[in-house]
Amino acid sequence: MLTLLAPLSGVVVPLDEVPDANFSGRMSGDGASLDPLSDRLLAPCDAEVRVVHRAAHAVILRAAGLEILLHVGVDTVRLNGEGFRALVKVGDRVRAGDPLLEFDVDLVARRARSLLTQVLVTNMERVASIEVAAPGVLSAGRDVLMRVAVAADPGAPAVPMEGEEVRSRPVPITASLGLHARPAGVLATLARRFRADLRLVRDGREADLRSTSDIMELEVEQHHVVTIVARGPDAAEAVDAVVETLTTTLAHDHGPPAAATAAAARAGGAPPRALTPPADGVFRGVSASSGVAVGNVFQFRHDDTVEVARAANPNAERRVLDAALADAGAQLRELQERLTREADADQAAIFEAHRTLLEDPKLLDRAYAEIRDGASAAWAWRESFRARAEAMAALKNPMLAARATDLRDAGRRVLHLLVKGPAPTPVVPVDSIVVAEDLTPSDATSLDRTRVRGFCTTMGSATSHVAILARGLGIPAVAGIDPRVLDLAPGTRVVLDGDTGVLKPAPSAEEEAEIRRRREAAERTRAEQLASAQQPATTTDGHRVEVAANIGDVADAERVLEVGGEGVGLLRSEFVFLERRSAPDEDEQTALYERAARALGKERLLVIRTLDVGGDKPLPYVPMDPEANPFLGERGVRLTLTRPELFRAQVRAILRASPAGRVAVMFPMIATLAEWRACRAIVERERESLGLPAIQTGIMVETAAAALLADQFAREADFLSIGTNDLTQYTLAMDRTNPRLAPQVDALHPSVLRLIEMTVRGAHAHGRWVGVCGALAGDPTAVPVLVGLGVDELSADVPLVPAVKARVRGLSRAQCEETARLALAAEDGAAVRRLVAERHG
Repeated sequence: MLTLLAPLSGVVVPLDEVPDANFSGRMSGDGASLDPLSDRLLAPCDAEVRVVHRAAHAVILRAAGLEILLHVGVDTVRLNGEGFRALVKVGDRVRAGDPLLEFDVDLVARRARSLLTQVLVTNMERVASIEVAAPGVLSAGRDVLMRVAVAADPGAPAVPMEGEEVRSRPVPITASLGLHARPAGVLATLARRFRADLRLVRDGREADLRSTSDIMELEVEQHHVVTIVARGPDAAEAVDAVVETLTTTLAHDHGPPAAATAAAARAGGAPPRALTPPADGVFRGVSASSGVAVGNVFQFRHDDTVEVARAANPNAERRVLDAALADAGAQLRELQERLTREADADQAAIFEAHRTLLEDPKLLDRAYAEIRDGASAAWAWRESFRARAEAMAALKNPMLAARATDLRDAGRRVLHLLVKGPAPTPVVPVDSIVVAEDLTPSDATSLDRTRVRGFCTTMGSATSHVAILARGLGIPAVAGIDPRVLDLAPGTRVVLDGDTGVLKPAPSAEEEAEIRRRREAAERTRAEQLASAQQPATTTDGHRVEVAANIGDVADAERVLEVGGEGVGLLRSEFVFLERRSAPDEDEQTALYERAARALGKERLLVIRTLDVGGDKPLPYVPMDPEANPFLGERGVRLTLTRPELFRAQVRAILRASPAGRVAVMFPMIATLAEWRACRAIVERERESLGLPAIQTGIMVETAAAALLADQFAREADFLSIGTNDLTQYTLAMDRTNPRLAPQVDALHPSVLRLIEMTVRGAHAHGRWVGVCGALAGDPTAVPVLVGLGVDELSADVPLVPAVKARVRGLSRAQCEETARLALAAEDGAAVRRLVAERHG
């Protein structure tokens, strides 16, 4: 019996709950997982160090004939060692409790898919049984994590296999991360299906393909070439199966989790144990587009396989790539024009952004460099766009994450032209709920919308372009959902609820009938709300609330009047600065702001927020040092005040555009009076130099500091606009883009409401108006509370404006004030939502 102590302090988690099919499916071995509360990985027993991965996130030990894999986090290999430090080397002897590696918990938590740390026995043929500790908190180096009963020693080595040796062709490793723990586990699982002796050979060294640790010990990286050697009764079949897995399932780093199961099944024998679905059968994610739909699962997969890695003529390959880029640009223009006809111009503009992404000099430079080094055009392009997308996604910012998804989308378009012509549009059955790891805007618009009922992705967020497209097209969508959804069988009947962010399989006939009634009622309600959208938002007891719109570009501004918007409470000026290689000049900005102001007319207010970028969403032409915690670093005015030329040009453009309408300016991420006064001083200096009249100047309340000092800010600012998205995540110290935390990041939490109440009270004491321009303003449940707290303006996304106005018209201000009073004393956001449901429906 081998006793393994907890290598970390943390909470015991069953392997079934690890968000990775390799671990939860026991492909790399069996054992347990820990949700860590410490930052140093300790040896769980006396052992010899067999493998220390180059990224320092994983170690394999050998003890009592067992190979023990300790793997910190999920997808941590992508960090390439950042945040990790190995404390041992191969061949070291360690005692239980000795440190193996240490890691930066904050960095890894932000950058990795999960912090869950796996402790696995990889050579399960040597195990008789495993007893894992019950769920609970364990202390590192003291508490027992599991006890392993070791099977009897097999004794003398097996007699060498007879028969002719079968050797594969040289196989280049194409996955950018090489054969780390996940692919090693997949290969070991596959090899155990065969009777043949299977070996993986690289540069004269070989590994037993049945052993995860042996494979990892070879340190196979991208561009290495391996050979599979087998001897035995099914040697040829085994070699073919391994080669197929290396060139398909493991050809890239984002292979679908179900692929390994399929590969093993093709090879013969029982497939690995299926993933355990959630205990209540419901898959949870984040709402990306509202609505509810019933349909059948359609599993959507991308194929990025490149058969030919090397080429002899670099000049010819570059011409091939340039031609594919040109063809892709033409396709994107055609798609943009089609979407303009079928939907909205602002959504079509997404594909104009895709064309811009394909002109990224860093993207092109890397691809051309790979070609000069002998790579084929397809290989070079694939490696370049993947690396660039990974770098963007690693910034952990929702806006940049969306750009990473867009780059993969545009990159695949070019890749398909290089390897086999345009990608065929998948034939989607009627009534499909499309399930995918990553669904790009091109995917969403290429699918037959008459057959698609909804989208569901394990990646992405509510801020990604595909979420915007889904909302504009009226299709429910859920993002960041439990990865186990990828293992649902095609054709499974499911309910996709975009309002609550869940997917539920096997609905009953009664549930389906109820959903149809909900959908029909919602359609009737939307039509009624739009028909009355031009009426003012006045409560039943005569209190008027202004309802404005949040917009992200000029095209949005042109839709505001159609939906009854009484102005724009937030123009996100980032649209002028993103997707380009250099900063926009003053004249270009002025023209765009003027167009937005003219679209609204002289009587409607246009509030322009100055540039809100920083360490979490950088601009290529604004150099910045990396930050350990960009959400708390140089953002908003903290950045623009240190870039005076950039800031002054924008302020001058806003002022020059002001005669075209009723324009106001506000500053993001204000935390101190000094920041506010510095911004106001720049506005005044530039206004005087231009000889223009004063415009309203205000601040965004996104920090607790600004809310707590609202009365002081209101002595000087013309208005205060509350950004509830950031205010909520800063108040609760929770990342609202994290799918695991999203259900708890509720802007109706009483702590947030108290800050809103304090802001309103401080502003009204000095006669200033207060708006809410965060997502809370468009939440029907929140509207009664915000009205009761005295908020003067609600600014919601353009499609939500009619619903918000209708909601206000059905309320009594007096009753809302009592609701707000009770909400401030509630325990949490869920209690506030129950309160509103009871009092206002």
